[in-house]
Amino acid sequence: MTRPIPPGSTIGILGSGQLGRMIALAARNLGYRIAIFSPEADAPAASVADEEFVADYLDLDRIREFARQVDVVTFEFENVPSVTTRAAAEFAPVRPDGQVLHVTQNRLREKSFLKENSFPTTPWMRVQQPSELQAALAQIGAPGVLKTADFGYDGKGQVKIQRAEEAPAALASFNGQETVYEGFVDFEMELSVVAARTEAGEFKAFPVFENRHAHHILDVTVVPAGISPKLAAQAEELTRGILEKLQVVGVLTVELFVARDGRLLVNELAPRVHNSGHITMDACITCQFEQQVRAICGLPLGSTGLNAPAAAMANLLGDLWAKGAPNWSAVLSDPGVKLHLYGKAEARRGRKMGHMNLAGTDRETVVRTILAQRERVFAGAGVVQLAG
Repeated sequence: MTRPIPPGSTIGILGSGQLGRMIALAARNLGYRIAIFSPEADAPAASVADEEFVADYLDLDRIREFARQVDVVTFEFENVPSVTTRAAAEFAPVRPDGQVLHVTQNRLREKSFLKENSFPTTPWMRVQQPSELQAALAQIGAPGVLKTADFGYDGKGQVKIQRAEEAPAALASFNGQETVYEGFVDFEMELSVVAARTEAGEFKAFPVFENRHAHHILDVTVVPAGISPKLAAQAEELTRGILEKLQVVGVLTVELFVARDGRLLVNELAPRVHNSGHITMDACITCQFEQQVRAICGLPLGSTGLNAPAAAMANLLGDLWAKGAPNWSAVLSDPGVKLHLYGKAEARRGRKMGHMNLAGTDRETVVRTILAQRERVFAGAGVVQLAG
């Protein structure tokens, strides 16, 4: 086991979006320096970094130069090429390591890992040829969802197949890409468990979050989830098993379905801090971003306890700007609502611009209140022209 990486050291982050920004801010609070690497200049994390490297992820000479100047490397999203993490690992530890990234950035590898280790999932089959899709439909049935194996998130890269006759057109839309066909889950609820593990094996999970989506993008997260303590304990133990099997060092999020019969099914793994975990910034003693810093630097993990009996998080997507110019005074007039904006200058449809958190005593009350406050923020008279 290596020594802890102490405050004053430099953390390198691959990616410079809002997740990188919030990791950087948490790291700064603990006294760390920050270097970011991204193909995009002036992205959200840039304004809070000590050093910014702007280059393609496949520019391995620049990656090695970046890694030489930091003490540990982490990433804010899972679509960093594996060759990039291998090059960085020549000079600094990458946490979670490249093998975790390799498994989780491809649905087929991820689902194969889950199956091989007896973690529950919806029925699925690999599909690339029409004959393979017909075999999957015969075995799994319809409705189902055909998903690209690589680079899918927030509902992108997937097509729902209601009836078998829709299958040829659905497969053709992927232009020969490798896909996975999954049986459709009639679920009662979507959950996530955000958890952290250190190199020494210390594990801590945040309380189970209940997630409500709109148009395949997370809209609202509420804690505690509306499930029994027994099911919450099962979700945490399932998550612990996944982190231990993968030997994760850092934060990993397990997205789960609660089936109508009460079973937990793993939907996806995210080897990083997570949108649903934004609620921890105001709901928990330690937020997910500080926990990521603690875990990758070998420090003891912080408490994941709640600061209040209940809390809710509401996403602010660029779509909301179409309703009118934001009235930030309206949201801040409620002393309990915490506003977090990501420093993005341009609002676009589906783009995550920020979020709002609210703590309270009752789950449904905090959800109703935060949604009403979000509506007030975007009730302006002047309509904003959205990009793209």
